[in-house]
Amino acid sequence: MRLSDEQYEEIKKVVADTFVEYGVKSIPISAFEIAIKMGIGVVPYSALSQKKQEAAMSVSLDGFSTEDNGYNWTIFYNDSCSNYGRINQTIMHEIGHYALGHTEDGEVEEAEAKFFAKYALAPPALIHNLGQNVTIELIMEKFDISYQAAEYAYGYYLNWLKFGERDYTSYEIRMLDQVLIA
Repeated sequence: MRLSDEQYEEIKKVVADTFVEYGVKSIPISAFEIAIKMGIGVVPYSALSQKKQEAAMSVSLDGFSTEDNGYNWTIFYNDSCSNYGRINQTIMHEIGHYALGHTEDGEVEEAEAKFFAKYALAPPALIHNLGQNVTIELIMEKFDISYQAAEYAYGYYLNWLKFGERDYTSYEIRMLDQVLIA
């Protein structure tokens, strides 16, 4: 689902605000660390009883989040997946639901959370600061994301270079001031 340009811009601002508010200082971006700083519980499926694991798997093979009485958020994730990048992406997706104030499940909310995670884990402005020889492999290594996620990030970065503004936006500047690229 394609969101409006305004929705994408608002999500980018929320990502930058999240980085600043919760002290994200370096890459790779750790969704686990952000969730903990946000006060969101993070629970692996393996910590659940067998019956609850089966129920969790029926909800999602990757992970999901719950909210009890509007106060406590908990992210449950499938830790049987050996790919850290996929787990980190799943947790960041669920953080996106929280940060964007989602209270309903729907196609728009899923598209917003998906973009939030993609943008948060490898923002084009941070990719740009890697230097002139940016490759998929470099993005994969520096941002600790899967090859497929790095391919998407690289394509998004190229579009950002081609169609983006000549100068960094205010939220990109805030992000660049916040996050160290080593």
